[in-house]
Amino acid sequence: MEKLLIKGGNRLCGEVTISGAKNAAVAILPACLLVKDTCRIENLPDIKDVKLFLKILEQLNADVKYIDKNTVEIDCTNVNSYIPPGDLTRRMRGSSYLMGALLGRFSRFSVDPPGGCDFGTRPIDQHIKSFEALGATIDTSRGVINGEAENLKAGHIFFDVVTVGATINAMLAAVSADGMTVIENAAKEPHIVDLANFLNNMGANIRGAGTDTIKIKGTKNLHGGTYAIIPDQIEAGTFMIAAAATRGDVVLKNVIPRHLEIISAKLIEAGVKVSEGEDSVRVWVEEGTTFRRINFIALPYPGFPTDMQPQLVAFLSIIPGTSTAREGVWENRFRYVNELKRMGANIRVEGKLAIVDGVDKLMGAHVKATDLRAGAAMIIAGLMADGTTEITDIYHIDRGYENFEEKFVQLGGDIQRVQVVDDMID
Repeated sequence: MEKLLIKGGNRLCGEVTISGAKNAAVAILPACLLVKDTCRIENLPDIKDVKLFLKILEQLNADVKYIDKNTVEIDCTNVNSYIPPGDLTRRMRGSSYLMGALLGRFSRFSVDPPGGCDFGTRPIDQHIKSFEALGATIDTSRGVINGEAENLKAGHIFFDVVTVGATINAMLAAVSADGMTVIENAAKEPHIVDLANFLNNMGANIRGAGTDTIKIKGTKNLHGGTYAIIPDQIEAGTFMIAAAATRGDVVLKNVIPRHLEIISAKLIEAGVKVSEGEDSVRVWVEEGTTFRRINFIALPYPGFPTDMQPQLVAFLSIIPGTSTAREGVWENRFRYVNELKRMGANIRVEGKLAIVDGVDKLMGAHVKATDLRAGAAMIIAGLMADGTTEITDIYHIDRGYENFEEKFVQLGGDIQRVQVVDDMID
């Protein structure tokens, strides 16, 4: 096993290049199953979830070739199975998108329930609702999710709640369904737009992605092509908050500033300076700045991203006064708070509300990454803290961030990855 050692107190300064979006990658890779041809995917993040997905595709008989660490060619012409390996799908949440992709490809699928970070119940009722609207029959009675349709036909899908996962699955299944499918109350996240752009680039007919109504005219004539994944909004936001928390001055390159507007707005509200370029954002703190307390709610896009909630709470822990963070997406996303408390943070959780009373400083401690984004929050806390912070369970971090600690080191952070034996971990 490995852990991170962080010596706090250094300002982050310099430039950092943001990698391709994890959330877009894990939607676009299964979408390749719909194309009986070669898709060249560029700007892929070099992370564990991507490598795992490529292994799944290979086991379904896809031909996967790495051009370089961020570029892959995937030929799904000879894919001949609708049953992905359960030992792999159970290790990541994004494997749920195989349901929609395989239903679109074979009109059937048999997929083990997905894994990934545990934030409480993640029901698939809205996924099932969308598949049934397209003519599929779904059976979950035997511990495996099975779906089958004699012939996928366009349908009208109205989601009871805004759901990213079900929106993506509905899009994947509807791309090859006969007729015009209408998806209402759809999620609007940037990676949903990116998935639509990828599929349209391969010959699909999708309109309205990024709004709450998506219309898809089914086609059987998808073809290969080249597509570059968008920059990662969450990685960019993480570095923005890290720059602010360390009173640094960082320019983020390879970003889409409009995807970061809500994060920028909250940082400005707290007293941080933010300026936008065409494909860059600068975040800095002027000397003598006293941060201001803020309140925020994590909501579906274009609201403040739930995947940025732990990072912002880590920053709020050292801002004078009382700030509040309300989680509006997951019911159990505050487990990391106990780790921040080990470092001296004064936070209490009441249901979906975290009340943060700012302290003068955090102190280095032995903490763990309870999930992917919580791991990023622990890194930010360690960079702010006095002394040395040890972070274990960092496999969560490796799932979603490419060369994460190396990028922090390039900005002046003091971070080391070291080997540790199991019996040394609490």
